[in-house]
Amino acid sequence: MARTQAISEGSGLRPQPRVKPSAWGGLLLLVVAMACFVVLDTTTKRVTVEVPMLMALWVLFVVQALVTGGYVLVVRGGASLKTTHPGLHLARGGLLLVVQMLAFFSLKYLPVGEYTALAMTTPLVVTLLATRFLGEHVSPMRLVLVALGLVSTLVIVRPGSNAIGWAMLLPLGLVLFNAAYQLLTSRMARTEDALSTVFYTCSTALILSSLPLVWVWQPVDSLNLWLGLLLMGVAAACGNLFFILAFERAPAATLMPYMYLQIGFGILGGWLVFDHMPDFWALVGMGMIAACGVAGGLLTLYETRKRQHELEVDRTRDDVTGNAVLVPRPAGSTALR
Repeated sequence: MARTQAISEGSGLRPQPRVKPSAWGGLLLLVVAMACFVVLDTTTKRVTVEVPMLMALWVLFVVQALVTGGYVLVVRGGASLKTTHPGLHLARGGLLLVVQMLAFFSLKYLPVGEYTALAMTTPLVVTLLATRFLGEHVSPMRLVLVALGLVSTLVIVRPGSNAIGWAMLLPLGLVLFNAAYQLLTSRMARTEDALSTVFYTCSTALILSSLPLVWVWQPVDSLNLWLGLLLMGVAAACGNLFFILAFERAPAATLMPYMYLQIGFGILGGWLVFDHMPDFWALVGMGMIAACGVAGGLLTLYETRKRQHELEVDRTRDDVTGNAVLVPRPAGSTALR
């Protein structure tokens, strides 16, 4: 995720204060980010009943671009927006637009809790695809967790039961496009600044969504609707910002298990705003997805500590024998957002 980078002299970047590692601080920021994302989803479901989806998307991207762009310029300076991979930013922005459109359509037909649980299977799919596209090694145990997570989605949608119906295809398509988005994010995280990437991605999506806007724009006379649209943008921008700041303070392996609190927040939001409570089997499927996600996070934490221990043993052996041993660099965890 976001990384504190060393600033070389003459680079034009403002030196950044060193972020003090804090597991509790990172966890608190992550919980706030998850709450912001559920506020975004809940407000989206309410607002898009009366406002065209593309219009709501446009406002969302406008607010996000302004907030993230302002933060980057004020805190990091204009030079931090330099990039050598504009094509990757364009591709990521296009994928974000598709993902957000599928999210909006999904929320139109699905309850917030069920939608959130289905969307949270994305990290499991990314894990599976990382073996093919990123060349990362995935242990048999992790493959079992992926399989259980995918089975959990069937428990929620229950094909043939008409519990959700054809609308289940929307979040499943969302998961596939979001997985591609996350894989590209993982690739770009090796060379690009996280906050600048967020700004370019939102700006690209904003430009793309502006093109057909003239055909769907309609006057909004209600102050409550405008406040809802602005709340969507602020919640998305703050959620992404807090998410990045959380991963600056604590390692991904520590935070990943707690990301699935978003499912609980989604159920709570659906109940408070729409008076909807998932049925028994939907709750079972949500619990299974959360359990697989938490288990995957704990497995990542275990594997990370094991690799660190092996590296320490190798260094100790090198110090004793005086021989240099080449230790393969382990593949990094796939970025979740």
